Amino acid sequence: MSAPVIRRLPEAIVNRIAAGEVVERPASVVKELVENAIDAGASRISIMVEKGGTALVAVEDDGVGMTAEMLPVALERHATSKLDDHRLIDIRTLGFRGEALPSIGSVSRMRITSRTGDGDTAFAISCHAGEVDSVEPAPGRPGTRIEIHDLFYNVPARRKFLKSERRESELVTEIVRRLAMAAPSVAFSLRIDGRDVLRLDSAAGRPLDRAARLLGRDAGENTIELDAERESVRLWGLVGLPTLARRDARHQYLCVNGRPVQDKLLKGALRGAYSDLLFHDRQPVAALFLELPRDEVDVNVHPAKAEVRFREPAIVRGLIVGAIKRALAEQGHRSSTTVADGALGHFRPSTLPGSPSRGLPFQGAAAGRSFSAAPAAPVASGLGEAARDFLAPGLDTGAPSARGSDEPAGEGVTLHPLGAARAQLHENYIVAQTADGIVIVDQHAAHERIVYEKLKQQRRDGTIARQALLIPEVIELEEEECRRLLDHAAALAELGLVVDAFGSDAVVVREVPALLRDSLVRRIVTDLACELDGISATDILSDAIDRVLSTMACHGSVRSGRRLTIDEMNALLRQMEATPHSGQCNHGRPTYIEMHKDDIEKLFGRRG
Repeated sequence: MSAPVIRRLPEAIVNRIAAGEVVERPASVVKELVENAIDAGASRISIMVEKGGTALVAVEDDGVGMTAEMLPVALERHATSKLDDHRLIDIRTLGFRGEALPSIGSVSRMRITSRTGDGDTAFAISCHAGEVDSVEPAPGRPGTRIEIHDLFYNVPARRKFLKSERRESELVTEIVRRLAMAAPSVAFSLRIDGRDVLRLDSAAGRPLDRAARLLGRDAGENTIELDAERESVRLWGLVGLPTLARRDARHQYLCVNGRPVQDKLLKGALRGAYSDLLFHDRQPVAALFLELPRDEVDVNVHPAKAEVRFREPAIVRGLIVGAIKRALAEQGHRSSTTVADGALGHFRPSTLPGSPSRGLPFQGAAAGRSFSAAPAAPVASGLGEAARDFLAPGLDTGAPSARGSDEPAGEGVTLHPLGAARAQLHENYIVAQTADGIVIVDQHAAHERIVYEKLKQQRRDGTIARQALLIPEVIELEEEECRRLLDHAAALAELGLVVDAFGSDAVVVREVPALLRDSLVRRIVTDLACELDGISATDILSDAIDRVLSTMACHGSVRSGRRLTIDEMNALLRQMEATPHSGQCNHGRPTYIEMHKDDIEKLFGRRG
């Protein structure tokens, strides 16, 4: 066999190979060009896209611009003004590889027009499928305008794998939003198919204003400012209340030293900070900015520079998880306003049977199905006659002494954030009157969070009290489920649950946490056997242990369907006010909804 002939690839092929790494889709082109504009010191960047970016991507900025001599060099591979011979670990710009422009030019028809601030005229250069034309004078303002026409026209296989024009446009919008979040001092405008999609003024000196704007219209009232530091790492930004969570991660913005990233470590840390506050299919809302010395982070680990590598990842993760957990805990029982807004959106007028003139805000509420109430104090004034008429049907007010005290009806309303209990509906929902509205509480969800937080605190303090069962309970399980429980028996004992083997297909429970002494032991153990599936011995001693406590708390809380006295309801409200994260249950669902009097009166037509 003869020796193979080693050949140098043609420059056009080399550029197309590089384009495969850098230019995945139109959004990739927008990312590279906008990053160049930011690096050029632009204070204003305009982006225009047509047909998802395949017909046109145009990016114009007011940065420093390029001279006629610079233009052809900019289209050469590995030519850059952003890096010198000894600064590969001291990256100060978003772009630095010198591959973007030649790579894009190899798969499109590109034209660059640029003018320096002190230049008398602009100059332009064109590149078609990697073939570069000569530089020529052209009209243009100071700064640079780059137009990309017919992206992937010469590589149809690449075009075939693109999404729909609408989806590609959405991806362009998303990348512009992320770049705008990382560069708050720059004004941005995005126009897609002749329609203004995004317009952001400069937020120089007010980066959190830009963050709140991009997080959505509900962010202002429902996010928490964050500013924490550990060793040489600083973390600041906005994090959303757990009840503001979304179904996807599009409202998670992560920036490292001014660079937007999609980093697995950072995303995992963010998720970990909300681990016991969100249901598994919900994602937290956040805009996080991480600042650390440049030699502590490597940004040169991914062709698209989307990921980074930290020298001390444990410090970074610990800072993110700890700072967010502390910030959320300080909010106590606070829940996002979107919960009440969503509830109000479901209210609609209805009519009592036989009373066509009387409208009610609840469809079918007067039918009386499952409507019940604990003995309650008279409803205080302030909700309006229509609301009182609604609460009257089916209410069992009971004897005056059933209130648990002879205090006035309005006592406690203005003294506590969650007000004073007035009734229990459907044996699960507590209705309380506040100073300026009402609160509706899911008793099971609220108590589940209270028990969970108490168990966590007792675990931290090493004071989980155990209650011996008078008669140990034998629970039959699958052999594999028994093995899981017994493998973690020592850790479970530290949590107050003592289990031993009872043959090959059963365990015997001898002690339970005192907080759970009245709970259904069989259900707790059965659910734990499933929860422990796939958890290693080391995992259960760290984050996974909270999942075990959460499962215990779920079965140790007040069940739906249990009737409560007014004293019991008020006690639950006071516990909620004193418990961190009590605005949402262990699964991320809201524990209460608050409605202000003004909103209630709008439902009844009393306000415009």
